Amino acid sequence: MTGTLTRAATPAPGHRRAVGVSTCYGTFGELLQGALPPSGGDDGDFLVTLPIARWATARFTRGTPGSGVRVVPAHKSKARRMATAVLETFGAPPDGDLVLDGDLPEGKGFASSSADLVATARAVANALSVPLPEPLLERLLAHIEPTDGVLHPGVVAFDHRAVRLRSRLGSLPEAVIVGVDEGGEIDTVAFNRALPPFGRGRRQEYAALLERMTDAVARRDLRAVGALATRSALLNQDRCPKRALEAVLRIALDVGAVGVTAAHSGTMLGIVLDPGDPGYRSRFAATLDACADLGHEVTLHRTLGFDDRRTATGTRGEG
Repeated sequence: MTGTLTRAATPAPGHRRAVGVSTCYGTFGELLQGALPPSGGDDGDFLVTLPIARWATARFTRGTPGSGVRVVPAHKSKARRMATAVLETFGAPPDGDLVLDGDLPEGKGFASSSADLVATARAVANALSVPLPEPLLERLLAHIEPTDGVLHPGVVAFDHRAVRLRSRLGSLPEAVIVGVDEGGEIDTVAFNRALPPFGRGRRQEYAALLERMTDAVARRDLRAVGALATRSALLNQDRCPKRALEAVLRIALDVGAVGVTAAHSGTMLGIVLDPGDPGYRSRFAATLDACADLGHEVTLHRTLGFDDRRTATGTRGEG
């Protein structure tokens, strides 16, 4: 990943805040992930986000000079790097205490690491009382790791390797996801590093799928989106196979679900249900019962509509 960071203007001392707090939403895997035909140095990597109503939260308190950046939990070393990078970008001493919390499990496909980094960057910016525009945040993220598109509100097509927005697709009606966790964890950075490139035919199919997904999201057509997500989950079987996919697909068909979504570099599968469908309650109950019989952990999630005020941009500072 490339990109040169330039130092932003130093905030005026009289306007600095001692504490900054921010949240960032997570995702349930991806609606679609693959690669487009390469063009002009663009390798074509992309994913389409599926925002859910679960969050990472960061609270940053500015420290005394020379104290360094301390983080809780201590293993969140990438968040420490992000906090330090934001402070240095704005010419502030690299000192302070960062506390991370939230309900996004790690290594499962919920974009937990990306959400931690975005929440951290915005919390530090709030503590400094400075704006953090999305292009600058993308450059900061690109120096740390491949990143999901959670810094942008709504459903977006995002190049996770180059860390840049491809396009904003819109927002979907609320849906419910019954999640099936196959267990374990996947290190997304190591996983992406080891993947072979996509062939020409697969790239052409992904280009067609992205075009159809863009149209389906714009029309807020959950059924069309679900069908495309199901195809992406099937295509991903030769890269991050899910043992339970065949069984989950059968359940989705039996209950009349919208479709199936997958964490393309995680451990999760999800059956997507439309609460507005006739017979939703019976579909939901049947889905829960059938998924419980698979012997994996079952969890429930709600997709995030961006009339919800607590989104990626829901940040605040405290004086």
